[in-house]
Amino acid sequence: MRPDLAIVLLLLAAAVVMFMIDRPRMDAVALLMLVLLPFTGVITVEEALAGFSDPNIVLLAALFVVGEALVRTGVAHGLGDAIVARAGGSETRLLVLLMLAVAGLGAFMSSTGVVAIFVPVVLRLAQRTGTPPGRLMMPLSAAGLMSGMLTLVATAPNLVVNAELERHGIEGFRFFSFTPLGLPILAVGILYMSFARRWLPVRDGEEAAAGPSRFAHWIASYQLSAHVRRLRVTGRSPFVGRTLKELHFRDALGAEVLSVERTRRSLRDLILPGAATELRAGDVLLVSLEARDADIGTLAREFGLEDRPLADADFSDRSQEIGVAEAMVAPDSGLAGKTMADVQFGTRVRLTMIGLRKKAGSVEEDLSEAKLRVGDRLLLIGPWSAVATLRSDSRDLVVLHPAADPSPGRFVRDKAPQALLCLAIMVALMVTSVVPNVQAALIACLLLGVLRCIDLDGAYKAVHWKSLVLIVGMLPFSLALQRTGGVDLAVGFLNGLTGGARPVVVLGSLFLITSVLGLFISNTATAVLMAPVGVAMAGQLQVSPHPFAMIVALAASAAFMTPVSSPVNTLVVSPGRYSFGDFVRIGVPFTLIVMVVSVLLVSWLMPMR
Repeated sequence: MRPDLAIVLLLLAAAVVMFMIDRPRMDAVALLMLVLLPFTGVITVEEALAGFSDPNIVLLAALFVVGEALVRTGVAHGLGDAIVARAGGSETRLLVLLMLAVAGLGAFMSSTGVVAIFVPVVLRLAQRTGTPPGRLMMPLSAAGLMSGMLTLVATAPNLVVNAELERHGIEGFRFFSFTPLGLPILAVGILYMSFARRWLPVRDGEEAAAGPSRFAHWIASYQLSAHVRRLRVTGRSPFVGRTLKELHFRDALGAEVLSVERTRRSLRDLILPGAATELRAGDVLLVSLEARDADIGTLAREFGLEDRPLADADFSDRSQEIGVAEAMVAPDSGLAGKTMADVQFGTRVRLTMIGLRKKAGSVEEDLSEAKLRVGDRLLLIGPWSAVATLRSDSRDLVVLHPAADPSPGRFVRDKAPQALLCLAIMVALMVTSVVPNVQAALIACLLLGVLRCIDLDGAYKAVHWKSLVLIVGMLPFSLALQRTGGVDLAVGFLNGLTGGARPVVVLGSLFLITSVLGLFISNTATAVLMAPVGVAMAGQLQVSPHPFAMIVALAASAAFMTPVSSPVNTLVVSPGRYSFGDFVRIGVPFTLIVMVVSVLLVSWLMPMR
C-alpha cells in the first residue's frame, strides 16, 4: 500500500471513529479533516476549500430557506391538520395519509425538519384516535427517509452523488429522475408498515392523556412533587421589597427560583427571575429544591412563605398567561451537550425548565448542571406566547405536548399561497432546466423574501450550517482517495466480492455496502465516500454510471436499521418508546426489501449501456 494512501485511510478511519462516538460533533470533525488533509500533500489547500464554492452547497442552503418558508407560512402544519380532519377512526387510513403527507413534503424540504413538525401532530392524532404512538412513529420516520428517494433536491446525498457525476464530465440526474424509483419504494414501504405496525411495541403509559389529567401525569412522570414547589410570598415575609441578589435565595432556602408568578389585573403573569428581580407580596415563586429532604414547611413558616401544591388548573388554562409544555431535544440541536445556563435558554425563549427526563427514561435531579442530549424530554413553563413561538420553530426543541392547545405562534398563514407559488416556480424551473438548479432555488428564495414569506434574519437562521460544513469537510476525501488509489482499492474489493457477476449483483452488493457503512456515519458522508466507488465500478464494467450512482443515493437514504442510523430515527425513539431492538426487528427486513426493489427497478428503468 502506498504511504500516502495509508495516511489518508488513517485520517478517514479517525473521522469514522469520531463520527461513531459523536466526539467532537460532526461538523467539527469535518473541519479538522479539512485542515489535516492538505498536510498529506495529496491535495492543496485550495482543493480542500473548493467545496465552499460548490454550486450544490449553495443549492442546499437555498433549499433550507425554502423549507423554512413552508414552515413559517403554516403550509407544513396545515398538512398535518388536514390529516387530522381526514383520518377518521381508521388506523390504516391514518398511517397511509401520514406517510404520503410526510413523503410528499419531504421531497422538497429537509426530512428531519418534516419529521420534527409531524411528531407532535402524530401524538395529537394518537390521542384523538386512541392509537398507541408506537404504532405510528416508526412509519413516520420511514416515510421521512423515503422522501429522500423522490426528487433530486430531497436530501443532501442525492446532490452529492449528482455532483460526483458532473465532476467526471457525466450528465447529472434531472429533478424527477428519482421519482419513478422512489414512488414504488414508497408504495412498498406503506404496504410493509401497514403490516409491520402489528409488530411494533405497545407499552403502557406511553403518553399522557389529553385534557386536565396531563399536568397531573407530568407531576408523577417528572417527579415534580419531590423537588419543585410553589411558594407564595405573604405580606409578613422578609423577602418583600428585596431583590433575589440581596436574598441569596439558594443559601437561604437551599432552592433555586425558576420563575415568579405575579397577578396583574386578574391575569397571572410570569417573570423570568434575575438578580435585580424585586419580590412583592402575593408573588408566587416556582422553586427547585436542591435538598430533596428539605423541610419545606419549616422553611416556609420561618420566611413568611405559603406552600402551595402543583395544580393542573394553574397551568392548563389558556385564559391565563402561564402555560406548560413538554418538548424534546431535536437532532443536531444547539442545546445538545450543554446546560440550560450555557445557552441562556430562559433569556432567549422566555421559558424555564422545571423537569428533565433523559432519553433512557430516568429523571434528572440537578436541573442547573444537567447536560442535555438528543432525545431528552424537557418540561417547560412560561408564557403561552413563548410556547406557541417554540412550537413554530423546531430546530432545537420539538414541542410534543402543550398543557393546552397553544395559539398558532409566528405562522403567517395568509402567505401560504405565495409560498406554494414560489415552490411551484422553483420546481418548474428545475424540471425544464431553463436555469441551473442552484439559480432556480435562489430565485425562489428571493421571491419568498419579496412576498414576505420569510425575512432575511429568518433565512440566515434557516440554513443548517452544520450539514453544509459536514459536506464541505468530507468532499476532499473523495479527491484524496482517487489520487492515492483508494477508490481503485475499493473497486478491487467489490470486484473480488462479486467475482465477475452480472451488473445486477454488483448493484446489490454496492447497495448493501453503502447501507452498512451508513450505520456508522451520516448518510451524507456515506454518499461522499461511496459515490466515487460507484462511478469507478461502472467504468470497470464498461457500463453506464447512472445506475450505480442511483443505487448509492437510494442506499444512503435507506437508513432504517437502527435508531442512530439517521437523525430522523432519533427523533421518534422517545415519543414512540422504542428500543434499539425494535428498529433492528422492523428495519433490517425492510432494508433488505428496499434493496431488492431498488436493484430491480434500477436495472429495469435505467439502461446499463
